[in-house]
Amino acid sequence: MLRSLVALHCRIGQTVLSHQRHHVQQHQNLIHHLQNARCYGMASSERRKFYEDVSISQSEGGMFEINLDRRKLKTPGGKLFTVPNEALAIAVATEWDAQKDTLKFYTMHLSTLCNTALDNPTQRNKEQMIEAALKYLETDTICYRVEEPPALVELQNNEWNPVMEWIEKRYNVVIGSSSNIMGPEIPEETKDTFRQHLNSYNFWALTGLEYVITQLKSVILSFGMIDRYLTVEQAVLLSRLEEEYQIKYWGNVEWAHDYDMFELRARTAAGALFVQLASESSTVKRKILQD
Repeated sequence: MLRSLVALHCRIGQTVLSHQRHHVQQHQNLIHHLQNARCYGMASSERRKFYEDVSISQSEGGMFEINLDRRKLKTPGGKLFTVPNEALAIAVATEWDAQKDTLKFYTMHLSTLCNTALDNPTQRNKEQMIEAALKYLETDTICYRVEEPPALVELQNNEWNPVMEWIEKRYNVVIGSSSNIMGPEIPEETKDTFRQHLNSYNFWALTGLEYVITQLKSVILSFGMIDRYLTVEQAVLLSRLEEEYQIKYWGNVEWAHDYDMFELRARTAAGALFVQLASESSTVKRKILQD
């Protein structure tokens, strides 16, 4: 992956910069929906730890609760913190149990996503979330291609084309790519196919999938990762293809690049895990836990 980057020495043209400005602007609508949710997920970024033991319990309604000592965890909106299955409850409890003297809420991505699903601060239903994701397809990262410099054109073709070919074959759709500032014309049949696929997710899983799409700025890369065609590392690297190209030319702050990459991987991996866990059945086999 990205083997061509080492040999890149061409100048980055104005086309790349103008493309990026347009690309950012096109994503603002969906990002706006999640900004409040991300900030809302935890009341503050850090807090002194106030508990010793973490446990889970199942309520009469079949939902699972998180207990901090004898206190039941609640959402920022004041609701009882409950999750639909034991697997997700164990994962969230692990996040809380892993905290040391200070609670670092910004590292607790699964808990934040649960809060978002429970309180739904943007007040959207499942249908609205699906339509937002489909709108995002129109500005998908790997659908936009540059016309220069030649080295970046070649890099995009080498790295993005196989993913595009995979998703078109996997879902029997036509997407295409374009160097036009308006992007490719996505056929209605393709949107209908993806709409049906997105509708197969429950509300919780869809919350996680939308979070992944926002991190990668790509429906295509998100599907590729959730379907396990791509690893988290591959999906993140492909979503940053132009940035990595520019860094090879311009250089970067010594520590900032690695930190940004690590954070993006962590958030993307958490979102993907949330999708999988939110789609699990209600209980986990006790033997698996014991093993």
